[in-house]
Amino acid sequence: MPCPSKPRLLLLLPTATYRAAAFVEAARRLGVELTVASELPSTFQQAQPDRLVTLDFSDPERAAQQAYQFARTHAIAGVTGVDDTAAVVAAAIAERLGLRGNPVSAALAARDKHLQRKELARRGVPVPRFELHELGEDVSDLAARMHYPCVLKPLRLSASRGVIRADDPPGFVAAFARLQQILEQPDVAACGGWTRYVLVEDFVPGPEVALEGLVIEGRLHVLALFDKPDPLDGPFFEETIYLTPSRLPEPARRVIVECGQAAVAALGVREGPIHAELRYNAGGPWLIELAARSIGGRCSAVLRFTAGERGRGKGCASLEELIIRHAVGLPIPSLEREQCAAGVVMIPVPGAGVLREVRGIAEARAVPLVEDVVITAHPDQPLVPWPEGSRYPGFIFARGETPEAVEAALRAAHGRLTFVLG
Repeated sequence: MPCPSKPRLLLLLPTATYRAAAFVEAARRLGVELTVASELPSTFQQAQPDRLVTLDFSDPERAAQQAYQFARTHAIAGVTGVDDTAAVVAAAIAERLGLRGNPVSAALAARDKHLQRKELARRGVPVPRFELHELGEDVSDLAARMHYPCVLKPLRLSASRGVIRADDPPGFVAAFARLQQILEQPDVAACGGWTRYVLVEDFVPGPEVALEGLVIEGRLHVLALFDKPDPLDGPFFEETIYLTPSRLPEPARRVIVECGQAAVAALGVREGPIHAELRYNAGGPWLIELAARSIGGRCSAVLRFTAGERGRGKGCASLEELIIRHAVGLPIPSLEREQCAAGVVMIPVPGAGVLREVRGIAEARAVPLVEDVVITAHPDQPLVPWPEGSRYPGFIFARGETPEAVEAALRAAHGRLTFVLG
């Protein structure tokens, strides 16, 4: 195989993603050659055969063979995927090409909520009590036997799509029917047999946190621990604010990280980014979900790392830079996050309807400590609330001396936005 002067990263990037620009910029800053692989062909692929490639994301083994053929003429130093399905494909490619990555079994367990629950419970990682049920079962009988409150979940949808809390038998019957409608929507039903199943688990009370990490040779390195100051008690679980550093007491933070490391080991995750959701209460930490990929959407922009320096801004590295460095084997000067507090609002969907305009963007950007307001929804786009929906209309970013100041700025900026729906 050829040996280029610059390492090449194969980036598995589904066509419907916010992450392209961040990875392209990170690769440019690092001087890494970037080949973007998607599940659909690009009109520019023939003009740039070394930068764009189509892989069969639905068949990881076939995708790995396709990547092998590509690597015969364009040497690949590393591979990474940006969502749960791409993470499985990346694992298959890494195994086929002998690259740094996760076992396919680990990526599969991280993608499937029921398989993940079984592996975590088997290895003693604290998880809620859970059961798997099929759509064709007698729902009234199930409802009479359940422990309440409970949470119904699809096995593989992301961003809390289809996740619904039930507090009693009538609520369970209604939630099951609503989730079934989501699973039977054409875009979901076409995804495979897992869409015929529902995971039911005990609702875990207490604050929820998100752990962003990088796993190197099986060891979890914590990049950030986010508080979620808005209660996530249901009935739906649309997220809003992420804040770091966490304001939980140090003993709580320590056992949360220990739980995250135990989950990494239980699933067999060996290399690359992880994003975990945990709850914490008097019983300690509870692992709600671990994904073998980095934080979704535009949220990664909230994280900056010192890159071996104490400076801010241009002297800092992005999360994508750390991921690329690790994937292609470049040195990682530092995994330390910048010293200031930071946060992001995933702007909630204001209601069902077609977006006409967003007012108050300039006023929101003018709030002290706010760095940017990014509206990703476009005029005439339908907005779909949770649990049927899964896409936020935009994001607000802020930085400051304390999490309290950042939270106040984010809430003030959000309050200045008005979404006009038709």
